Amino acid sequence: MNQPGGESVLVDFFYAQPVGHAIEALHHALAVKAADPSREVSVLLNSATPTELAGCCPFLTASYAIDAPFLEPAPDADASIAHVPAEWDWVLDDPRRHQPFQLETFAGMRDHYAASDRRFRARLGHRPLGYPPPSRARHQRLTLELPGDAHTAAERRLTGHPGPLIALMPAGSSAPSHYPSVTSWEAVLGALQEALPDARVVLVGRSVRDARTSTAIDAADLSRLRGHAMVVADVFDAPLLEQLAVVERCGLFLSPHTGFGMAALAVGTPWLTLSGGRWFEWYFNQVPFRSIIPDTSAYPTFSQFGAETVAPDGDDGDRIPSMTRARVAADLPRVVHAARELLDGAVTYVQCLSEYVADLVEAHGGDASGLWSFDSVHLDHLG
Repeated sequence: MNQPGGESVLVDFFYAQPVGHAIEALHHALAVKAADPSREVSVLLNSATPTELAGCCPFLTASYAIDAPFLEPAPDADASIAHVPAEWDWVLDDPRRHQPFQLETFAGMRDHYAASDRRFRARLGHRPLGYPPPSRARHQRLTLELPGDAHTAAERRLTGHPGPLIALMPAGSSAPSHYPSVTSWEAVLGALQEALPDARVVLVGRSVRDARTSTAIDAADLSRLRGHAMVVADVFDAPLLEQLAVVERCGLFLSPHTGFGMAALAVGTPWLTLSGGRWFEWYFNQVPFRSIIPDTSAYPTFSQFGAETVAPDGDDGDRIPSMTRARVAADLPRVVHAARELLDGAVTYVQCLSEYVADLVEAHGGDASGLWSFDSVHLDHLG
């Protein structure tokens, strides 16, 4: 796809480890590339993010992994970027680096961008991503082109399970209290089994604890899910690209809010979210999706960086209200209906987006001023 000789662009995106932030960076790079295919677009990522995703984007010229702390100060920030070329036509950085709160909270990010300002020289401009110039093509579809060996491994894992298949990630990488309990997930699986008796489930996630993010579920709860009659395969701790190849073969990705859902959309798999955690869903990729937002009068949601309350959730411990058994039980009919329509291909992307934006505005008391989305696509669907 590259046409040598165009402008050189560095997408400088040193942020936190979750998979979704890598997807965000890659989509920004795509938007700049699609607006002018002659551009040579490269991306810089925190090495603790899944940097292998950049290898699934043939529109990129190069990718650079930066091995430096994010939360803690980075005294060697200059040395950590010494392998990245200094001269560019454009250097485009994460807009969060211009937010004082972010710089005060994440010392390593602050130090990285101070070093990048010293090293990188931009002939045409050094600017935040998303604010032209340079030009960008809005609302593109990011597609990860997974390698053949990942597809082969996925086919081997799923042989004998023609589907319909549902990929389930039971938690994201925050505290366990931010996600449904295993008891709640068993209730979800029971409802899906009754409504969709031919459907089967594949478990997706990562239990390894290292610099990368991991799934907030303990071994005992994971074992319970593995024992459910609907679960026929398990790719926990398989290589990321192999997990994504499995998700690509599924008709649906089911989870609470997690950045991995953004990667699922990038392999073309519809995402059904049990929404209501700290963050609302803000990334849309021309792929159908459903986000089940709870009754916010009963179950407060979307605290973002604010303080959260927790509520007793039986013998599963305390949880934020929107992830309790009571909330999950209240929304089981909606979850089942959304799963059926996504598996059947009964809803379009535009329909999903339009209805979600309306639900999100309602969840915010009719006030859309606090909403945002990648490329601000929600603005096209406000009444």
